[in-house]
Order: sequence, then structure tokens, then C-alpha cells
Amino acid sequence: MSAKIQIFPWSEKEPTPEVETFLHRPAFDEQAEIAASSCLADIRKNGLDAVLRACKVFDHAELSADNIRVSEAELDAAEATCNGTIKRAIHQAAERIEQFAKAGLRPDWTISTPHGGRLGERFHPMDRVGVYIPGGTAPLASTSLMTVILAKAAGVNEIVACTPSRNGLTVSAPLLYALRVAGATEIYRVGGIQSIGMMAYGAGIPPVQLIAGPGNAYVTAAKRQVYGTVAIDQVAGPSEICILADKVGNAKWIAADLLSQAEHGSGHEKSFLVTDSQAFAEQVKQEVLSQLTIRNRREIIERMLSNRGMLFAVVPNLAIEGVNLCNRFAAEHLELQVSNADKILPTITCAGAVFVGYWTPESAGDFVAGPSHVLPTGGAARMFSGLTAETFRRRSSFVEFSKEDLAETKDTIETFGKLEGLDAHAYAASVRFE
Repeated sequence: MSAKIQIFPWSEKEPTPEVETFLHRPAFDEQAEIAASSCLADIRKNGLDAVLRACKVFDHAELSADNIRVSEAELDAAEATCNGTIKRAIHQAAERIEQFAKAGLRPDWTISTPHGGRLGERFHPMDRVGVYIPGGTAPLASTSLMTVILAKAAGVNEIVACTPSRNGLTVSAPLLYALRVAGATEIYRVGGIQSIGMMAYGAGIPPVQLIAGPGNAYVTAAKRQVYGTVAIDQVAGPSEICILADKVGNAKWIAADLLSQAEHGSGHEKSFLVTDSQAFAEQVKQEVLSQLTIRNRREIIERMLSNRGMLFAVVPNLAIEGVNLCNRFAAEHLELQVSNADKILPTITCAGAVFVGYWTPESAGDFVAGPSHVLPTGGAARMFSGLTAETFRRRSSFVEFSKEDLAETKDTIETFGKLEGLDAHAYAASVRFE
């Protein structure tokens, strides 16, 4: 097992090939792309029948048009099943997530033109959206909150949630209770590619305008392929964590954080430690191996390790080369386990979410801190941002010119019209002054 957690030196002058390879993980899975294309084509052609067939094949669930939707009675039963501890945790997380979501909403705004007109932007909630909640090896009740609450905070009226059933018609009771608390208006026991097709193409239900939420490689492939038919939040694949750590840090804590993202279940998760101390890296490695023996999901973590999903890099300095390496990795989750975290934070430019200081484990962000844990993976943090309430709103700019504003800009409009060979554009301005 020890050989599966490797430690390499790395510097910008001498970039180690193994570290470079680790940085360039694929964002898409070729087999998942093929499977998604076939399943989605079937759903486009055959609608709900194709969805139900896929549920039988992939989720081993015998579903019908009558039982595909979770009923209010089932939600009542799920709520009754959850004990007080579970309910308190869900409500505390929900309150924090809602507070953060609302604080991030942009207000409508207006500025004046030089001659009494107005310019500005207005924001409108989408009418109907869909969210995907993973429910396979780990039913993610927290994702129910981290998606639906944001849509509700944005003002969306119809929020469709899809999550796979387990052992027939069963859906995790805490997950269902979290969806109820969050404000989902429709819940379907459908997972995988078929759930994305159902929501995008309106297979047995009215179609949605946007699909958000994390998922496995097949869900990610399906979301990517329905983009254009609907909007999507981002492409989010296997989970990952990067930790920038100095030797002042606690090796036991850091090992626990590295393992936290290794247990999700795909086997393709990534855990990356960047430190300036070889001795400290060795300490963390031994802690990882020690803690692994007592983890409930040891076999899942070992599969990830066997795929070389955990790697440690030792850099000459943290503030420059360490930060540059972290920005190149562009992690879904980045922890700054360093004594000068406040000074390092402004230099981090590529990360889905940053966890600052020794007392901020990534799991706080996964469950309760406030920002959504639906974040870009596979290096996509260089291009995408995490899910926010703004994702569920449309933005429209508006322009209101006065006669004087148009007169002042008429020559410019005419110049661009002639320059681009669009004389009707130019005339639309000049005709008003004939």
C-alpha cells in the first residue's frame, strides 16, 4: 500500500514528470460519453418508456409512470423516520446555506446616460429547473440542500429533484427530508443518464430550463450532451482535494482531510498534498496509512489509491512555487493549512472553493458552512465557478436612450454600420432625425 502514495520533489525549474501527469487528469470519460449518447437518443425518441427501461437496467428499479414520482405520503414517512439529531443537522445546514445564497444575489441596478436616459441590468428567476442528487454508494442529503435551497433563494417556483432509488423503490429518508426542507416541488426516483434526459427532454414531465448538481461520469457526460437544449451549471466529475501545507500543520488533521475526498466511490478521486517539507510529507503519508485501517469505506479508498489518486509534491517554497502548483491543479477543494493563510489567499486564483486555516476542514464546506459544495472538478476551476443562487437566474440588460443620447451617438452608430456593411443598422439611427 505504501508504494501507492508517492512523494516527489517539484520545482518550476525541474518539474517532475509524475507530478505533471497528476495535474492533467481528464475532464471526461470516453465510455461514459458513448453510453450517454445512446441513452439520450433513446429518450429523445421514446420518452418516458426509455427512461423506465434505463432505470431497470442501470438502477435495477421496476418503475412505472404511477410510482416514478415520490408521493407526499412517502415524504411524510421519511420525515417521521428521521430522528431529532438528523433533523437538527439538516435545519442548521439549511439556514446557513440559505443565508449565504441570499447574500450573494445581485440586485437590479441602473446608471444614468449623459442626457437623461438609463442603462442597467435586471435579474429574473428561471421558471422551472432540475437538480440531480447522487444517491448510489452515498446518498447525499447535503446535496439536496446545496442545490435546491439556492434555486429557491433565487425565486424559482418549480424545482424538480431527481435521485436514484435503491433496492427497488427505496430512497434515503434523510435525503428526502432534506429535499422537503430545501423546497423541492417535485421529486423523482430516477438516477443516472436517464434522469438528465427526462428533465431536459420532458420525458413524462414538463421539461426544465436548467439542470444543476454533481454526479458520476455518466451524469456529467449526459449534462454536457444536453447543453443547448437546457442550460447546465457546470461539468463536475470525481471529487478532489488539494492541500497547501507547511510543517507547522497537524499531519493527523491533513491526513484526515485527504482521505475525506477519497471515499466518494468512483475510484478516480484525487488527493494532492503540496508542502515544502519532505519530513512532513512522510509524516502525513504514515498518518494516511494508519487512518485508512479504521475507515468504514476502506475498500473504496484503496481502489482510489490503486489508481494513483493520491500524490504528495515537495516544493522549494510555498508562497511562490507551491501556490503556482495549486493554481495549475485548479482543485475543486483547496485547503490552506499554512500559518500565513490570509496572505496566501489573495494569490489563489484557480479553485472551486478555498478553505482557509488549520481549523477549516473541507468537510465543513461539504455539509454546513454556507457556500454550495457543487464545484468544478478535473481542472475546470480554471474556467468554471461553483454553483450559486445566481446560476438559477436570467440576466437581462436594458437600454433607454433619450433623443439627446441617440443624437450624441448617431455618428458612431452610422460609422460602425458602414464599417461592417450593415447599412440598415446605420439607417435605424439616422432615420429618427430625418
